[in-house]
Parts: sequence; structure tokens; C-alpha cells
Amino acid sequence: MSSTTITDRLSLATVAAAAERQGVSGPAVDPRSLSTGMVHFGVGAFHRAHQAAYTEDAAAAAGDTRWGILGVTGRSARVADQLGPQDGLYSVLTKARDSTSLRVIGSLRGVRYPGTDTEEVLRTLAAESVHLASLTITEKGYSRTVRGGLDLAHPGVAADVAALKAELSGRGFAGQARTPLGLLGRGLARRYASSGAPFAVVCCDNLMSNGTVTGGLVRGLAEAAGAERMLDWLDAAVTFPSTMVDRIVPATTEANRREAERILSLRDEGLVVAEPFGQWIIEDKFPGPRPAWERAGAIVTGDVHAFEVAKLRMLNATHSLLAYLGALRGYPTIAEAVDADGLAEEARRLQRDDVIPTLAAPPGLDLAEYGESILSRFANPNLGHSTIQVAMDGSQKLPVRILGTVADRLAAGVVPSSGALLVAAWMVFVYRGRDINGRPLLLDDPMADALRGAAAGSETGLAGRLLAVREIFPVELADHPGFRAAVTEAVRRLLSEIP
Repeated sequence: MSSTTITDRLSLATVAAAAERQGVSGPAVDPRSLSTGMVHFGVGAFHRAHQAAYTEDAAAAAGDTRWGILGVTGRSARVADQLGPQDGLYSVLTKARDSTSLRVIGSLRGVRYPGTDTEEVLRTLAAESVHLASLTITEKGYSRTVRGGLDLAHPGVAADVAALKAELSGRGFAGQARTPLGLLGRGLARRYASSGAPFAVVCCDNLMSNGTVTGGLVRGLAEAAGAERMLDWLDAAVTFPSTMVDRIVPATTEANRREAERILSLRDEGLVVAEPFGQWIIEDKFPGPRPAWERAGAIVTGDVHAFEVAKLRMLNATHSLLAYLGALRGYPTIAEAVDADGLAEEARRLQRDDVIPTLAAPPGLDLAEYGESILSRFANPNLGHSTIQVAMDGSQKLPVRILGTVADRLAAGVVPSSGALLVAAWMVFVYRGRDINGRPLLLDDPMADALRGAAAGSETGLAGRLLAVREIFPVELADHPGFRAAVTEAVRRLLSEIP
């Protein structure tokens, strides 16, 4: 064994010894050789297991060292505190059904917290050597209204609009950013006012037409700030490619950390866990340089839409169905829910009867086979992906994961019974707050208080009360007699099963 002990941290000083250990690979590129060429907002586990890995592989394949990443944290400095002492290094523990591997990644060349480091992020976004920003800030990070526009009544958004106005008027730095989009918008304003160099903003969150959505919200910031010339520059020089991303990245457990320590013989406070599978579909819409992501296995294409819709409606909706039904029935993990009597068949029924009829298959993709591959991936017992983790933020996820399918089936004259079951399972999850064994179920949702208030009352009126929450259910779905009846009946049945 190396003289390095378990009390030592992963870092530039220790990584060479770690890379010599059996079962350890990476970094694929010497981190010291990388210059910062992109900024990523939302440097959580998914980004570290997905885009950061693709970007390092692209740099290695192309011999291009311009693509080090400055990561920007979300609501806390936790990831910056974890990765700072490790020189931005972290490892990905990949868990297949019958094997485990560990890879060290070095593409993150810094991590900053907006609460203290806004000015540095703004300078980086304005630098001509930086060519793009990417985002994984989750659905709730976009501060949208029910109609999809920028929520100017949100206190953080209002503060960022005021700061953008101040900086465009030449009054200098206007304080720490309050929201991810506010920070991005201010960085773009700084870039516009300095070099005006072209730029791309690459959204990687589970939103339909995510590039178009992000572009509209950034323009909404500029419009609210009265920045007409900046708007002209955004139209001329900034693009917002859409993407589709896919990799299962469960929450890292203490058991995962102990396993990684045994492999590395080092502590890694930034460890993430992932399945072997990964996919990234990227719209070919860049005004300047970008990493050669296609050299790392990504698909760069002129049309992302069919891939995007298939993934959201097939994979993400199935994930949510298993999460809510599994959690209610007392299954801690998605894998256990898949193996439970009847739940895999409920998932197949959702895919076969409700989702697939609404889809145009992307080139080369058999949708029925895709559905089975999804269930096979979900059944991987080594991932330990918890039902509660997948169940979080339901108010934000349901509209993009299942309500589009519901609307399409109703337009075709069919009431989607499995779609109604998914909605009903979420409602009972909110209402009961415990599983069949009496264990509490955490409602982790930005609308948690409002949802509890709407759900409170008799069992018989539960479906109607939650269907009336307009932030989630548009009136044409909520008031459709067939869908309303199907949800009401599914709620009644589930409540009888979860006493």
C-alpha cells in the first residue's frame, strides 16, 4: 500500500499516487494544464458525474486544454468548501450491477459561491477566453411564473434586475447575486459592455425546449432592466442550444464514501456516485468555440426535440411513478420499487398505453425497447437511488414529466389512466406524509406549505383540491371530466391501500 493514509485528502499533491492504485483511473487531462473556458451553474452531483466528465473526455480526445470549468454553487457554499481543499478534484464511483470502478476528474478548476464570489464570476463570464456557460440548477432554479415567464415578483429576481440596471448605468458592482439567472444575466451584461464577444448558454435541466426557455428568461431580465441595446446583442451574438441529458446519479451515502476511501486510500469530500450509462444530446447552435463533446460520445445534432420529449415522458415520468408508488408502499429505493410485485407492470403500462402513443421516435430508437432499458437501469440494486430523492420537487416536475402526455392523450380522445395514477400517487404522497408502515415521507418541494394547505381536509375532496392548484394544473386538464374522474378514482384506491 502507498504511504498515503486514509486521513489524507484527494488533491493535486496526492492524485498521482492515487492513480497508481488498482481500480482507479484519471484524471484524463493534467488539471494543471487546463485554462478556464466555461462556467457551470449548479455544480452538484449530476454535473460532476455528467457534463464535467464529458468535457474532460473531450479535452483529452482533442488535445484541447481550453476547457477547464469554473463551477458556481447554488444556495450554499457547501460544494466550494468540499472541493476547494481538493484543488477541484473529485471522483466518480460508477456502480454497475456486478462491478464498481472509480475515476478521478480534474476538469473543475475552481468552485465559487455567489453569496461571496459574484464579482469573480462576473469577470469570468466577461472574459474573451471564456466561450460558454452551462446550467444544471433544477426546474425550480428558473424562477418562472405559472405561464412560464420570469417571475419578477420573486424577491431575488427583483434584486438582480435592480443590480443589472445599476451595472448597465455605469454605477459599478451592485452586490452579490441572488439567483442563478440573475448572476448569468449580469455576467452577460458585463460581457456586452466589454468585448461583446459571442457566447453560448447551454441549459442541461429537464425542461421542454430548455434552450429556448432559458433564452426567454434571460431576455426577460434584460427587458425588465430596460437594456434595449443588450437585447440586440443577445439576439446577434448569444445562442441558447437545447440539450437532453441522461445519467442516474443517486445521493452519495456514507457507505459509498467508505468504499471510495478503500479504493483511493484517500478521503474525497466531493465523491459522486453514478450508473455506467450516460447520454448527452446537444443542439448544434454555437456562435464560437466549444469542447469537442462529440469526441467524448455526445451527439451534436440539429434537432434535439424528439430525444428530449422521449426522455422526459418515458424515463422521467416512469421514475416519478415508481418514486411515489414505491415510497407509499415502503420501498426505500427505486430498485426495490421496480422489483416489487406489480410496480414494474404499472410502469410498463404508463409507457405503453399513455406515453408511446404521444411520441415520434428519434432516429434509431425503438421506444418499446427504450422503455425496457429504462426499467433495467432502474433495477440496478447497487445504485441505491432513493424513492424520496426522486420524489422531491413534484410541483416542478409533474408539469414537464407527465402533464404534456395527459394533454396529448385527452386531445386524442383518450383518458390516460396511468397518467392519472401518477398524478394521484403524488397527491396521496403529499396528503398522507407517511408510508404504508407509518414511516414519515419528507415533502421536499418549493411549494410544500401551499401544497399541505391545499391538501388539508377530507379524503373525498383531495383530488379536487389539488387539481385546483393552478401553479401545477392548467384549468383545461383540471376541469376535464374524464381526467378528473380518473384521478379521483385513483386517489380513492391508493388511500384505501395506504390506511
